[in-house]
Amino acid sequence: MEVKARAPGKIILAGEHAVVHGSTAVAAAIDLYTYVTLRFPLQAAAENNDRLTLQLKDLSLEFSWSVSRLKEVIPFDSNTSSPSTPASCSGETLKSIAVLVEEQNIPEEKIWLSSGISTFLWLYTSIRGFNPATVIITTELPYGSGLGSSAAFCVALTSALIASSISDKTHREGWCSLDETNLELLNKWAFEGEKIIHGKPSGIDNTVSAYGNMIKFCSGEITRLQSNMPLRMLITNTKVGRNTKALVSGVSERTVRHPDAMKSVFNAVDSISKELAAIIQSKDQISVTEKEESIKELMEINQGLLQSMGVSHSSIDTVIRTTLKHKLTSKLTGAGGGGCVLTLLPTVVSGTVVDKAVEELESYGFQCFTASIGGNGAEICF
Repeated sequence: MEVKARAPGKIILAGEHAVVHGSTAVAAAIDLYTYVTLRFPLQAAAENNDRLTLQLKDLSLEFSWSVSRLKEVIPFDSNTSSPSTPASCSGETLKSIAVLVEEQNIPEEKIWLSSGISTFLWLYTSIRGFNPATVIITTELPYGSGLGSSAAFCVALTSALIASSISDKTHREGWCSLDETNLELLNKWAFEGEKIIHGKPSGIDNTVSAYGNMIKFCSGEITRLQSNMPLRMLITNTKVGRNTKALVSGVSERTVRHPDAMKSVFNAVDSISKELAAIIQSKDQISVTEKEESIKELMEINQGLLQSMGVSHSSIDTVIRTTLKHKLTSKLTGAGGGGCVLTLLPTVVSGTVVDKAVEELESYGFQCFTASIGGNGAEICF
């Protein structure tokens, strides 16, 4: 039996860093996906195949464990463990899983994969138990660039695992969404996976990846938004690594030193996010061009405020200057300090202008993607 699933990455349209201090943030799905193929051996073949195998195709890596070894190491309590009741991975269980990961002798330069592999083992055994299978992962998302690659991995994996348990596997053409109940379930499981990878995630990334479209987030409360306008962005990956924890701490330290000034900054960001959400959801007669002009101005203001927080970077400034030469507006997305930059692509912009901007950006060694914003969330295919 084979089940496929995919889940999108995400961008932060407005509200980075300020959201930590009580401001509103707006995030959206992008049409760059992580794909999971889940293959269970046929009954006859299963007798000769008692292994769980994980293949990371983009990295040309494969990891494999015997089912008997998994049972030996990972504790399982049938009275408390249930696929329909998402649970956190205890510290003790995580230590046990770490042993299984260490046994795989991951190459030193890929050791950052360890938490993701631990997450895979936890989610798989929690939802599907100790059944042999081959799980194949591919992705269109660059790792560690702030586009939600870890959340897309967790959501796509849990989508495939939950879909494989659905009794009605009637063949349907193309990709289709799970029902609301299963979407809620997979989102909760994906959040548990994100906890293993990130410690204390906000839940923004996995929610956007699971449900798609856009969300508004403030003080722990997530509101799903319905976009009523097309939105396209050029996403530039500067390939500059950043320390998210250090950047967040830097903003907090600046807030301690200048509480009144930073409070004004955060209030301004809150207003930007709320206005942006209102524009995107608006059903009035304002033209798309006028809406895009308003979004352009809000992006410019938001970027200025992010610079005042101290989270920009010379590579981000290079992208902003370069796109501005082509009369395009950009802002950082995510933690800053490198990572990715968004450039609004208005409906009236010509392909020639975009091509010239991309050519110049790539001459700096940056990586560019064109993405539609606010598309579908997690989907499955039998």
